[in-house]
Amino acid sequence: MNSRRSNQRRPVRRPSNSTEFDGRSDRASRNGAYTRRDSFDPSAYGRSSDSSRTPSPRSTHDDNPYTRRVSQAEYTQRRKRAKRKRIALVAVAVVLVLCLGGAGAAFAYYQTVSNNLHQGIDDDLARTLAAAEAAHPYEGGPFYMLLMGTDGSSDREASAEYAGDQFRSDSMMVTRIDPQGKKVALVSLHRDTLVDMGEYGQQKLNAAHSIGGASYTVETVSKLAGVPITHYAEINFDGFKDIVDALGGVEVDVPMTIDDEDAGGHVDEGLQTLNGDQALILCRARHAYDEFGDGDRYRAANQRLVLSAIAKKILTSDAATMVGSVQALSQYVTTDLEITDILSIAQSMRGLDPEKDIYTAMEPTTSAYINGGWYEYLDAKAWKTMMSRVDQGLPPTEEDEIDETSGTVLATTGSGSVEGEKKDAAPTTSNEKKSSTVVVKNGNGLAGAGAEAAEKLEACGYTVETGNADSFDYTQTIVIYERGDQATEARAIANAIGVGKAQQNTGEYVFDGDFLVVLGADW
Repeated sequence: MNSRRSNQRRPVRRPSNSTEFDGRSDRASRNGAYTRRDSFDPSAYGRSSDSSRTPSPRSTHDDNPYTRRVSQAEYTQRRKRAKRKRIALVAVAVVLVLCLGGAGAAFAYYQTVSNNLHQGIDDDLARTLAAAEAAHPYEGGPFYMLLMGTDGSSDREASAEYAGDQFRSDSMMVTRIDPQGKKVALVSLHRDTLVDMGEYGQQKLNAAHSIGGASYTVETVSKLAGVPITHYAEINFDGFKDIVDALGGVEVDVPMTIDDEDAGGHVDEGLQTLNGDQALILCRARHAYDEFGDGDRYRAANQRLVLSAIAKKILTSDAATMVGSVQALSQYVTTDLEITDILSIAQSMRGLDPEKDIYTAMEPTTSAYINGGWYEYLDAKAWKTMMSRVDQGLPPTEEDEIDETSGTVLATTGSGSVEGEKKDAAPTTSNEKKSSTVVVKNGNGLAGAGAEAAEKLEACGYTVETGNADSFDYTQTIVIYERGDQATEARAIANAIGVGKAQQNTGEYVFDGDFLVVLGADW
């Protein structure tokens, strides 16, 4: 079929409250490095001017179990909770004494580990978390934590380029933990998600850590997700590696062979026990997935995979190993949780099966390339549905999601069918006739580039049309699709031609056909 119109680029649709991007980098601080250049229309993502970081004082009546304002039933429940807490603390103390050989050693252990865990929890973060917990008191059920990985490492600290920098959040996960139900939900957030940060203007989500540290990141993510975040944990890259080594490695089914110098090297495909260096490579790798699509999405999926393996290793260990693991964690993890909380939760979660009891997914977004950079626009409707499911204790998605081209697990529902699906998700270059039509446009000016790409796609069974793009200044090859259910096939097309990033059309591209490929300078 002939194209009625060549693809024309129209301005990308932006949120109504955004007039322009000022081209500034994400790095900044509260000293005014971020100057708002757009008119501000308050939204669910902005900072509320009347929000307070200070928790409201609790009534003395609420703290007194003997007041007449407390019913007999409530008083009984409080007594039961207090008893359970005392039992948990006694159990922890017994474990410590047995493992360390005496009360003195246990006390020294507790102090050392506690100091390690809380180092880096500043007053702002403590107040933010306290305010959230005061508004949503813990009753022993599910709670939300922000789990954050930062780009802090010994290599970065030694670099003159980053001297004095505030570490930027490299990965973020909204985590729902249900100790009673033995369930965990991990929802990764895209670091390039465009968020209205009020006085700081429209920024990528990971800029929140640079602007206001962990406290502002918790506030921003809590508003974005619409859930109360009452706890926080942060881990740096060096720590991730050493924690895995402290556990003696973790068993992971690596979905595909990783060769990524930027991530640190090579990891073989298949089920194996990874050491710390290998686990770190898997969790850092993005460019290994350039031919499949959005590297950040694949990387986030692998991070959840390794975290699940770590959880499985810790929760299946004996008491002494569990205590030792917490000690190793404390050297590289910053959290507001007390050691007694961590051990109590770990004990409650024993028996958890990561394949059935850990749900995973990633925030639904649409990619857009603007002024030389990639941004992610939140799919607000799908996001609301996802977080509603999470809040009800359900998996974030209704079905498991496996990327056909790489075998990467993108979402799990606890169905236990993921492993079987992965075996059937191997990349394919079958020449079986396909119903889809692909329009290939030369966007780099290289003679014969379009014909070469068309030949590869026709070998896979696609009907292909070729032509020139509106310009030859495309730097990156892109595969455009219209509907969300076409994303997997778009990534398969990128895999077939050996390069390209799949992205959903936001109205910028006009073409006849099911998919549009614009070849860039990376071809």
